[in-house]
Amino acid sequence: MTNETIDNQLMFRVKEGNLDQMALLFDRHHRPLYGFFYHHTGMKNESEDLVQTVFMNMIRSRSTFTGTYKFETWMYTIARNALKDHYRKSKKMGTTVDAEEAENNIHETTSADTRLNRKEEELILRKALARLSETDRELIILSRYREMKYQEIAAILKLSEGAIKVRIHRAVKQLREIYLEISQQTMSV
Repeated sequence: MTNETIDNQLMFRVKEGNLDQMALLFDRHHRPLYGFFYHHTGMKNESEDLVQTVFMNMIRSRSTFTGTYKFETWMYTIARNALKDHYRKSKKMGTTVDAEEAENNIHETTSADTRLNRKEEELILRKALARLSETDRELIILSRYREMKYQEIAAILKLSEGAIKVRIHRAVKQLREIYLEISQQTMSV
């Protein structure tokens, strides 16, 4: 039995009213979902809160789960909506995300030299990601960090698979250009 099949079966049980099955889905998906939010926000507490929000929203909207797409596709659709709400609220409150502060939250378990180099690279990558549009950043996170297939991303964004391929290609190209620009600025300092 595949992970996809297991997830769908668990969600159908939740849909039928067996809410305790959501704990199994939480165990299986809270870490990748946390990573999705952390790559967007760069903030630990906000990411943890957003994960909780998504699971609460999945319980509330369990009747909408049809199994037409993978459970993960349905879950990330809900996650995107939670993230949009978060950004909307943050804009109203005037909250911004600082890439350097976000980088300070990352803990590495490698040697000191490797950790320092990786930290510098991740800081540059976070800064580059922050300069992308929200849509391009989301495409990069879903495709590269969450390793979702183009078909799944297309279902989440309600676009054709071809459009997703083109948009991701352009977003990666733009990210690469921004990364190199920031990297060169950092070297010249």
